[in-house]
Amino acid sequence: MHLAYPAVLAVLLFCVGLYGVLARRNTILVLMAVELMLNAVNLNLVAFDVWLRDALHSGEALTLFTIAIAAAEIGIGLAIVLAVYRNRGSSDIDRLRDTAETDDAESLPDGDADVDADSARGTNADQATAPAGKAKKAEAAA
Repeated sequence: MHLAYPAVLAVLLFCVGLYGVLARRNTILVLMAVELMLNAVNLNLVAFDVWLRDALHSGEALTLFTIAIAAAEIGIGLAIVLAVYRNRGSSDIDRLRDTAETDDAESLPDGDADVDADSARGTNADQATAPAGKAKKAEAAA
C-alpha cells in the first residue's frame, strides 16, 4: 500500500476538523472537531510506522498515548461545558466571551479624591468613561 492514500485521508480529516473548530458555534461540535483532528494525527502516526517498518513500533505507541490524551481531553472538556451550561443556560461559544473579566476600575471612582476632582471639572466619572465602555462592548459584539 502506498503512503499517499492514508496521508491524503489524514489531511482531509484534519481539514474537516479544522473547519469544524473555526466555523462551529456549539461547544460540543468544536470538541468533536478536535477529536477528528487528533484522529487524523493518529492515522498519520500509524501509516508512517507501517511505511518505515519500525521495529519498535513507536508510531503505534505514540498513537496509544494520543488516544489516552484525547480521552482525558474529552472528559475534562465535557465537564467544563456542562458546568458552563448549568451556570449560563447555553453552551454557545459566542456567549462564553461574556465571561471574560472587564476592567471595572475605569468605570468606578476609586475614592473621594477622584469624585471631588471630577465634580470640580464639572464631569462625572461614569460619563467620562462611558464612550470607552461603549467602544469595548462594540468590539466584543463584533
